[in-house]
Amino acid sequence: MNRIDKIQKVARATIETEHRAIKNLERSINEEFAGAVEVLFDMKGRAVVTGIGKSANIAQKIVATLNSTGTPSIFMHAADAIHGDLGIIRKDDVVVILSKSGETPEIKVLVPLLKGRCNHLIAIVGNTDSYLAKLADFVLDVTVEKEACPNNLAPTASTTAQLVMGDALAISLLDLRGFSPADFAKFHPGGALGKRMFLRVNDLAVNNMAPKVYMDELISDVIIEISSKRLGATVVLDDNDLLVGIITDGDLRRMIQSHPNYQKLTAKEVMTHNPKTIQKDELVVDALHLMREKNITQLPVLDNDKYLGVIHLHDILKEGIL
Repeated sequence: MNRIDKIQKVARATIETEHRAIKNLERSINEEFAGAVEVLFDMKGRAVVTGIGKSANIAQKIVATLNSTGTPSIFMHAADAIHGDLGIIRKDDVVVILSKSGETPEIKVLVPLLKGRCNHLIAIVGNTDSYLAKLADFVLDVTVEKEACPNNLAPTASTTAQLVMGDALAISLLDLRGFSPADFAKFHPGGALGKRMFLRVNDLAVNNMAPKVYMDELISDVIIEISSKRLGATVVLDDNDLLVGIITDGDLRRMIQSHPNYQKLTAKEVMTHNPKTIQKDELVVDALHLMREKNITQLPVLDNDKYLGVIHLHDILKEGIL
């Protein structure tokens, strides 16, 4: 067997082993699991998620998922807990402990301390006969047949099972809370979803210059305004400063092709009348939809009838809104 074939064989075996570990978790979705979800849902405090070694790494990811889906959570390293960090835990918190063996020295020291504080204890454990499992209020079994590591040593399938069980908890809680995309966006204001839900047109337009010319200005003035403001367009205003048209780079190119003596033209002779506009408080995602629908790249921004500026397609794409 050549090297390429061997690499592919090992990778496929790894995926198959971990797939089997995940599939076997279905047996652990039982009344014990439901009870753990209910305790987390009803708690007045936070979920304190802890572990040691690779389990601690998985615990941190579970905390991130819980927090982002509406369940307040905090990570506590099991070794640090018995050297001062136990003060993190409050009386209304629920403690979730991840451990493959359930028998590590740090866990054996930590568990009686937690039981003495009367906090609910949820064990995500790979050994249901372990010290941890026997003392936990709820046991979520993540036992695996073997690790994906050929030596059955490096935590691989076991940590994958822990991770998936954590996701099962988080998504079950999300469903109980009726957690909506709008709720999710509140916890991710800097992400693409958050921006789609909350970013307003004027939040972007205010960063641009506001190109404008008046109806009777010559085309030379129009070209200078478009070039200096670098938005590929300028709006056209009447004598009352009301928007009546727009001139884009494309309009200028078409003008040159059809008017050899274009220098004598004025803005009102070249502009597109009554262009599409958008109000400043509209969502940026609505501006994007309008641009796509009309096949345009700029939209004049208004505050009622008052012209404020221009939002450009590039502004929206730079924010990661697609």
